Amino acid sequence: MIRRLAALLVAALFLGLAGTGPAQAAGYRYWSFWDRDGDRWVYATEGPSTARPADGAVQGFRFSVSEDSRDASRPRGAASFEAICARTPARDGMKRVALVVDFGTPADAPSGETPPPARTACARVRQDATTAEALASTAKPLRYDPNALLCAISGYPESGCGDQVTTSDKGNASTEPSASSAEENSGPSVGVYAGGALIAALAAAAVWQARRRRNV
Repeated sequence: MIRRLAALLVAALFLGLAGTGPAQAAGYRYWSFWDRDGDRWVYATEGPSTARPADGAVQGFRFSVSEDSRDASRPRGAASFEAICARTPARDGMKRVALVVDFGTPADAPSGETPPPARTACARVRQDATTAEALASTAKPLRYDPNALLCAISGYPESGCGDQVTTSDKGNASTEPSASSAEENSGPSVGVYAGGALIAALAAAAVWQARRRRNV
């Protein structure tokens, strides 16, 4: 009987701990900025407001939820300068920059918003223009925060800027809970309490059984 109770104690402890579930990771919903290097996208080393691409450059933007640059989603679709700028002839004193704008997936969209289809554009701008200026010439309206963080391209999203969200897995995101909700969710789960109660009950039963045997 004692061995059986001990086995039940171990099982109850395992179930209680299993009920805690994995912690959710913090991520951010934002526009990431990319450079095209041959046949692959490389995360840009500077922001679009300071980057000054050369004539013939291909640059991309992707709206998504990610934890950091290593986890960020790349722009999708065709990314060939020849294809994107085929109908935009060169002009003296100007440069052409191919842009890929990927508005992301519905899973990454803010609540109540639907991402527009991805698009490409060939910006023909002056030689010293920044990427931000090239983007503004083809994808207005743009929206920035007071720290010059790019918040919206072509008006998407309508609000928010680099909002923090919680991600339980890639492609699933929910808005960061309020302070009260976070406090409610920060403690042990129901599984822990249930497992603890079961362990206590089994322990009490084991003690009662041991005393009963001594008194027989």
